Amino acid sequence: MFKRKNAQQLDEDSEQDNKVSKLRSALGPLSGHSLVFCSDASLRRYLDARNWNVEKAKKMIEETLKWRSTYKPHEIRWHQVAHEGETGKVSRASFHDRQGRVVLIMRPTMQNSTSAEGNIRHLVYLLENAILNLPRGQEQMSWLIDFTGWSMAANVPMKTTRDIVYILQNHYPERLGMAFLYNPPRLFQAGYKAIKYFLDPRTAQKVKFVYPKDKTSDELMKSHFDVENLPKEFGGKATLAYNHEEFSRQMYEDDVKTAKYWGLEDTEPNGFHAADVVSEPATSLASAAS
Repeated sequence: MFKRKNAQQLDEDSEQDNKVSKLRSALGPLSGHSLVFCSDASLRRYLDARNWNVEKAKKMIEETLKWRSTYKPHEIRWHQVAHEGETGKVSRASFHDRQGRVVLIMRPTMQNSTSAEGNIRHLVYLLENAILNLPRGQEQMSWLIDFTGWSMAANVPMKTTRDIVYILQNHYPERLGMAFLYNPPRLFQAGYKAIKYFLDPRTAQKVKFVYPKDKTSDELMKSHFDVENLPKEFGGKATLAYNHEEFSRQMYEDDVKTAKYWGLEDTEPNGFHAADVVSEPATSLASAAS
């Protein structure tokens, strides 16, 4: 049964709707990509990230629009970043969590590149792809990060980590639902203290450390995921096997949807196929996050 909203909730909804309208007016006329990006749902996320302060949300979203106009995340195509994904270090899962959120699986031990630009661009591509595949009415995603076997050799430089955190918090606000860090070694836990310094307190609260054969961790995972879908690496029953060719085929199909969503005619219409994805050196790309 649906619960009827009380008077206080209705007042809060009305006030929030009013602030969305104020923010849209404050932003002024929008066109093209900016108009598509600034949906009511998007404005709500920026307002929420700034505690519904219209001026602060306006400044934040203007900075994002400036970043998107130069970095052009919506124009990145899989064949440009596929070499970064050959090992499956970051991929979109074939299942959702219990709230219907898209799940990104990250495996730091599979790091295959020393290119900061390449790592960031690959992650941004997959963030955009995850958003494209969110179910109607769902704004957030979940992250599953498997640290089993992790060592300093696979560690991402602190500057790259700071750049990634900055992009996530400032240009993808309220997109992260939960992040589950599975089996992190003590060495990483010590390093996380430095990373946490750069995290917004609200973001930090969404980061959960999870351990195998731990009752509290098991209950946490079961409350967020169906164990039949959850890979064994994260305490579930499913088998996770990354297939680069199969994943590439899926990404190429999504690239067509991406271009259509943003009203773009791909200037590089893929004549690419999954079988064409071969190892290649990372291309030097200008990074707006550096």
